Amino acid sequence: MKPLIIVCGLGRTGYKIYTLLKQQGVEVVGVSDRPLALSSRDPVIIGDARSPEVLVKAGIREAKTLVLSSHHDSLNLAILTQAKVLNPQIRIVNRLFNQTLGKRLDLTLAEHFSMSVASLVAPIFTFAALGSQAIGQLRLFDCTWPIHEEIINSDHPWLGKPLSQLWESSSRMLIYYLPSQGEIDLVSAVATGKTLEIGDHLIIGTKPNVRQKKNSWLYKLVKAVANLPHYQRYTRPIILVTLSLLILIFLATTVYVSVNFQTSVVDALYFSVGMITGAGGQEQVAEQAPDTVKVLTAIMMIVGAGVIGICYALINDFVLGSRLKQAWDVAKMPRNKHHIVCGLGGIGIQIVRQLHNQGHDVVAIEFDSHSRHIHCARSLGIPVVIEDASLATTLKAVNLSSASSLIAVTSSDTVNLEIALTAKGISPYISTIVRCYDPQFATSMQEVFEFDHVLSPIELAIDSFVAAALGGRILGNGMTQDLLWVALGTLITPAHPFCSESLQEAAMAVDFVPLYIERKGQLIRGWQLLETELIPQDVLYLTIPANGLEKLWRTRFDTFSV
Repeated sequence: MKPLIIVCGLGRTGYKIYTLLKQQGVEVVGVSDRPLALSSRDPVIIGDARSPEVLVKAGIREAKTLVLSSHHDSLNLAILTQAKVLNPQIRIVNRLFNQTLGKRLDLTLAEHFSMSVASLVAPIFTFAALGSQAIGQLRLFDCTWPIHEEIINSDHPWLGKPLSQLWESSSRMLIYYLPSQGEIDLVSAVATGKTLEIGDHLIIGTKPNVRQKKNSWLYKLVKAVANLPHYQRYTRPIILVTLSLLILIFLATTVYVSVNFQTSVVDALYFSVGMITGAGGQEQVAEQAPDTVKVLTAIMMIVGAGVIGICYALINDFVLGSRLKQAWDVAKMPRNKHHIVCGLGGIGIQIVRQLHNQGHDVVAIEFDSHSRHIHCARSLGIPVVIEDASLATTLKAVNLSSASSLIAVTSSDTVNLEIALTAKGISPYISTIVRCYDPQFATSMQEVFEFDHVLSPIELAIDSFVAAALGGRILGNGMTQDLLWVALGTLITPAHPFCSESLQEAAMAVDFVPLYIERKGQLIRGWQLLETELIPQDVLYLTIPANGLEKLWRTRFDTFSV
């Protein structure tokens, strides 16, 4: 029997997970807190998922997996605890915005897998900024590989090329193969030397390129000097008040020297500074002056106290407030070929971190000065500008005209649209990647405004939730022509159906694509991989259509978890 999956929370995200699981032929039950306009054949329970009665009615005691898809962390946690009481062995796929809490739950609870939309979709935004038409992601060798689809046409350089020539590559991973005519799995096509024909679809993962960072002191000094014109917006008030103070001191010194030629310039200066700052000293300079000068001295004392107060306040705000950090960020501002991320939310900080780790220059713009991700970005040495990214002056200040891309990922679709339009008005040819929560709005926005990419996080993350619900240690997933495939890792045990079998024969029989094998700390790849016989304690990494996972369940549902 196929493992039963329960999806709690049939909102926009939950309903898409529910329908996609049904498309894969999985026995699935939905739980919604409100009536839905669904077919009577759709198994949906109406009620509060936190209620034991509702969960029992949905089949929680027999279910293998529970997907918590609500956008409220507290609600998901409440359902989680109740479900674990009713079925301690159930597998939980939990959508959580709090990634730190999710990691702790993964370590604390058995069969708990927390998933964050931000962490799932950030690589796709990153790949788009770097010019890759990624349809998915794959976590291999401690880095995230972009997955893209190659459609063979008459002008494609791979037309007529044997698939066997593409198999052996350290920077490329063949994921799946869909021939234009007939049916044949990738391993069989590679083994028989099949050539690529017009209309063939090939899913490929490519190793990301990591740029060497320019960390020399000379480079940093040149960048700081080049950004000197931008300092004035942060230091102008202090400079103006300081100049006013110096002019006041100069005028006072001139007056005292002019009134009494026997007073030295040093004594007059000493008294002027002491009088204005309130420190005192050389009072006889004023005592020997005429009454008009004494009146002028009193006025200068009052004005000086105000100027000194303003000066101290500005210096205090500059040093202890955020202006010093902003001025320091200006010093680190890249001049060209950098990426501008607007919005330091959950997705934004992930994009910033990934671009930075790959050696690219990044600038972040955040409107909320209290955002909890600002410190994280600055700790990476990334300049953060606390301004409104929809303003042309802000985008010009971060050198938009010479940037490689602009990524608008604030929490508002309207703001993201405004930012992208402003950017196009300044630099028409800049690559723009826009976040749009509503998938339909994203499609129309792409068609009307012709941005490079308009991506819906929910639409991008659905496949990952479905793949995780289907089981296994999920490394990646993708969707091609309504076919959902997943990449996962499986531990070979003596009871495993592939144990002691040739990997090539197993792959051809079950229709999966082997990626590599971990054996005693060593990696087995390429042609050697196909010739390998699987033994206990091997860890096999593979891709397989989601609807083919049933072949694994027939043996043991839990066997394929690493």
